[in-house]
Amino acid sequence: MIRRDWDELPAGVRAAIEDQCGNVTRVVLPAAGRNSDVSATLHTGGGHVLFCKGVRLDSPRARMHRHEAQVNPYLPFGVAPGVLWQVEVDGWLLLGFEHAPGRHADLTPGSPDLPLLADTLRMLGSALTPAPVEAPRLAEQWARLAAWRRLAHDRETEPAGWLRNRLAEFVDRELRAFEAVDGDSLVHTDLHPLNVLVSDRARVIDWAWSRRAAPWVDAALLVLRLIDSGHAPEAAERWVAEAVPAWSAVNEEVRTDFAVAVLGVWQHMARTDPGLHRVPLVDVARRWVAYRLGEVTPPLLDATR
Repeated sequence: MIRRDWDELPAGVRAAIEDQCGNVTRVVLPAAGRNSDVSATLHTGGGHVLFCKGVRLDSPRARMHRHEAQVNPYLPFGVAPGVLWQVEVDGWLLLGFEHAPGRHADLTPGSPDLPLLADTLRMLGSALTPAPVEAPRLAEQWARLAAWRRLAHDRETEPAGWLRNRLAEFVDRELRAFEAVDGDSLVHTDLHPLNVLVSDRARVIDWAWSRRAAPWVDAALLVLRLIDSGHAPEAAERWVAEAVPAWSAVNEEVRTDFAVAVLGVWQHMARTDPGLHRVPLVDVARRWVAYRLGEVTPPLLDATR
């Protein structure tokens, strides 16, 4: 995907944006982000600041952006930036958002951002259970993928020995996870540090991947992000259990089934859609699964093999 600068957008697209927000005097491009063809913080002549992102309508990501615009009005005020406007013009879909101040979250052990994130997670869980808006079900998405079943039949994958020897078990655990993750909460599913902005509070952005699922799913996925940020698996689980009551009620077998299912999904994605960000994610998931199973943490392998 080629990300465009403001000046590279068609004149009609820039004009449509300025019709919504006023004359753009300064454009600040984000350092990260993969799901939009254009994204930028826009400063206007009237002193307003907003965030704009967009995709071409012929992109498969257009459906994600439509979904984000659909769920946004139902998100808690002050926790997620609101959508200000939505425009389709000259083959583009564009969304304007309230500007969310802050920096990307620091999830390392002892970070002062962690209590703020815990407060936000509890607020989201309360406000979004039951789900206030229709959204695809995570359980159905995972069941269609059936990652471990695919990996078990893909002889070119060559997973590490301890994984290969457990393929049948992992297929069974994955099936149980499909049932366990089903639920009627709206969950974000992509709570990595770049999607959490911290100032006086922790705000959660980019709801394009939000799904209906069990209320503990975001907490469970956060375990992986904490491990990636330097927490030992046991400490990551303990922090999440203390921060999010829904996760503390999940039994040990379900936790293991979930960890195994996520590893399958991420390993499958690393093989079918390789990228530099994929291999570290697979390594983190492998470490969590190894901990859950009482295995020695395996060395990192090329997950795309």
